[in-house]
Amino acid sequence: MRVAVAGCCHGELDKIYETLALAERRGPGPVDLLLCCGDFQAVRNEADLRCMAVPPKYRHMQTFYRYYSGEKKAPVLTVFIGGNHEASNHLQELPYGGWVAPNIYYLGLAGVVKYRGIRIGGISGIFKSHDYRKGHFEYPPYNPSTIRSIYHVRNIEVYKLKQLKQPIDIFLSHDWPRSIYHYGNKKQLLKTKSFFRQEVENNTLGSPAASELLEHLKPTYWFSAHLHVKFAALMQHQAAEKGQTAKATKFLALDKCLPHRDFLQVLEIEHDPSAPDYLEYDIEWLTILKATDNLINVTGSLWNMPENNGLHTKWDYSATEEAMKEVLEKLNHDLRVPCNFSVTAACYDPNKPQTQMQLVHRINPQTTEFCAQLGITDINVSLQKAKGEHHLCGEYEEQDDVESNDSGGDRSEYNTDTSALSSINPDEIMLDEEEEDDDNIVSAHSNSNTPSIEPSSNQGSDFSASFSDIRILPGSMIVSSDDTSGSPTDREGKLDEAVELENEKDLTEMPLKRRSDEHEPEQRKKIKRRNQAIYAAMDDDDDDA
Repeated sequence: MRVAVAGCCHGELDKIYETLALAERRGPGPVDLLLCCGDFQAVRNEADLRCMAVPPKYRHMQTFYRYYSGEKKAPVLTVFIGGNHEASNHLQELPYGGWVAPNIYYLGLAGVVKYRGIRIGGISGIFKSHDYRKGHFEYPPYNPSTIRSIYHVRNIEVYKLKQLKQPIDIFLSHDWPRSIYHYGNKKQLLKTKSFFRQEVENNTLGSPAASELLEHLKPTYWFSAHLHVKFAALMQHQAAEKGQTAKATKFLALDKCLPHRDFLQVLEIEHDPSAPDYLEYDIEWLTILKATDNLINVTGSLWNMPENNGLHTKWDYSATEEAMKEVLEKLNHDLRVPCNFSVTAACYDPNKPQTQMQLVHRINPQTTEFCAQLGITDINVSLQKAKGEHHLCGEYEEQDDVESNDSGGDRSEYNTDTSALSSINPDEIMLDEEEEDDDNIVSAHSNSNTPSIEPSSNQGSDFSASFSDIRILPGSMIVSSDDTSGSPTDREGKLDEAVELENEKDLTEMPLKRRSDEHEPEQRKKIKRRNQAIYAAMDDDDDDA
């Protein structure tokens, strides 16, 4: 089965599908599935734009609304996770996943589905330690604090995913698992993104929660985005027991959707030819959702997941054969994901702009149907009930103070924050208050509980070539030194040299020209930072998204 993977989409669906069509014409055949690693930006209208955590100058409608309205239809089944630049009010309607448009499926806060026998899991958002142990308390209209905290990963999602026992083929996250850079060509990464050096050396770059999931799930493939650079790694896991074959995970991070950037990769992945060619629910995941339903928290209070420490009567929520059988019977042995997309908000009309469109906290009928069928709680119903009973009024008024005054002394079970994951990348949109937090922790040394064993230096340098046999992308998508101005990349160290096809010549003769009014700045301006010892203070008004 041919699977395409995209990095940060930033709402550029037309351009991604156009690029995919070109890749199909130049490759061995059609792509069966497209996976998107976050910053998808499923923006339906002007109100959705106001729920996206970016400065106003980056709030562009892009092209998703055409797929939402039915004007266009995704040419290939598209599955995506959320990142840190999303129409959060739209995705919040589907905490357990669902269709955001025909043929475009959101995995939810965390989720697992199957397609043609391939098991695909994912987790949305990015890691921020001060929100990690909170419940899902945010709802629209968001305030300056909750518009950011809404996309921060919570411990409940990580806990649910850690209950999985059956093998995962593909896993998606927006931010990288911490320490993964030790398993690839770290030297080349730092040539391309020199501003990552301190965090890499301190082992603070990436998400410790994702690293924990990587160690537990050991998927065959793990795809990420967020840092706007292509990077491949091969992580060899230790065998669980003697005599067992040790598993390995092929990691690949991709760039954002812009001309001359490495944002798309096509892979051949083995699948079960007898498996259905439609999207299916995963029975183990559904069983875990049902088992953990009583753990749902819709407050901003810090809390810990159950563990075997003498304080909890139950800490194992993994799916038993008997429980899975009960859930399967509840679903009448039909695991097919229903094509029940419905329009829940007015769609953008270029001829009739509505800049004052009201923000509404909606209950999505897909989620209502899913929760009723499985017998679980709709988080948004719980939020609305709590809001109606005025349980959260004071909490929302004080949320800004809670976040800004966080001492960091008891942020999460992880000893090191990873707020700086997106903080030092001149390629990334920055938010002022998050920069404040990042400056305080960027130089902290890692003391994380997650494994960070550094493999031999030869392992990663050769691995990126393993993607070359199936890479059919046009030359315009290959990263060049022009795309990394400001970093010390030279021609000998370019990423594309490790991933070019043997027949790349015929592809570069017809470079893909994106139909866009966007232009790359000739020189990227560095982001203004408060820590002058690490970052140069320059005007950030023209930063790239």
